Amino acid sequence: MNGFPRILLAGSLALVLVACGKSPPPQPAKAPQLAALTVQDRTLPREQVWDGTVQAVNSAVLMAQTNARVTELPYDVNDVVSAGAVLVRFTDVEQKSATRAAAAQIASARATYVNAKANYERMAAVFAKGYVAKATLDQARAQRDAALAALNAAVATRSEVGQQADYTVVRAPYAGIVTQRFVQVGEAVTGPPFAQKLIAITSLKDLRVEVQVPQGAAAAIRRFGKAELRLGNAGARTLSAGKVTVFPYADPATHTFDVRVELAGQNAGLFPGMSVKVAFMTGSTQRLLMPASALWRRGELTGVYVIHDDNVSLRLVRLGRRFGDEVEVISGLQSGETIARDPVQAVGWLARRHGDANGPDGKAGGEGH
Repeated sequence: MNGFPRILLAGSLALVLVACGKSPPPQPAKAPQLAALTVQDRTLPREQVWDGTVQAVNSAVLMAQTNARVTELPYDVNDVVSAGAVLVRFTDVEQKSATRAAAAQIASARATYVNAKANYERMAAVFAKGYVAKATLDQARAQRDAALAALNAAVATRSEVGQQADYTVVRAPYAGIVTQRFVQVGEAVTGPPFAQKLIAITSLKDLRVEVQVPQGAAAAIRRFGKAELRLGNAGARTLSAGKVTVFPYADPATHTFDVRVELAGQNAGLFPGMSVKVAFMTGSTQRLLMPASALWRRGELTGVYVIHDDNVSLRLVRLGRRFGDEVEVISGLQSGETIARDPVQAVGWLARRHGDANGPDGKAGGEGH
């Protein structure tokens, strides 16, 4: 008897709902059929990052090697030059005169030697017949040898004078850019021993990075010998480093070690004097990574759609650095949890479940995933 009134009451409520145009509450959807991914911790290098300065491997200051006056400076500061290009040209009147004098000296010395040699050969023939004393033959030999020595000295002088003539034209030792000019057209310069600076050139082809690191990190950097450069905002672009060299001594004032990082020819976008971030491997650590394409973004907010049981929920996360197509999750997600690969698909599933085409955040779809 007690159950009968309850049945009547339930029936009455149903009739009231139908009369008011109300539909029964939606039934829970089945387990979401979404492309999913289970995130796991991974062992990745532990890194420490310091600022470094880009340097040119080949950089030179060209000096005057002869006394002369500047007649031509074809290039100015910041001009790009090719290997062998004329950078400075000097007057060469004195050098040409010295070259002609050296040639005349060689001709004279050669004539003297030819005469002394012939005289010695005559004395040797006569001496063989016993007509002259040995002292006369020795004197002729000495004259011949002295003439030969004078000829060799004249030839050496011509080589030196010719080198001085070559010094009147200064050429670029390699392709690069002019960074400084120390002389002007019409200015007299001096050669060794007080050689004067002429022009500075830097090659942009081969670059390296110099970094100062604390003494406590030097041992680990030397042991692993691996580094990478991080460029752009938040290290969005990276360059793998070549050889890593830790200098075997510390600066007594700062107690830091200098570390040289070779770039192995990867110089795109780098120029001498730039400041860059250098990450050195110092061990290993656990990182939680996920595909960047699975992220949901709204302004400054970042999240992922987590799948658990028969439901999907949006969870905000804090991100670390990027590793290619993946990004590190610092907080908001744990290893072993399952996330939706496609945030737009997850929003659509939630919209269908709740019967709201606008989704749970009031806007259709995910933005900027």
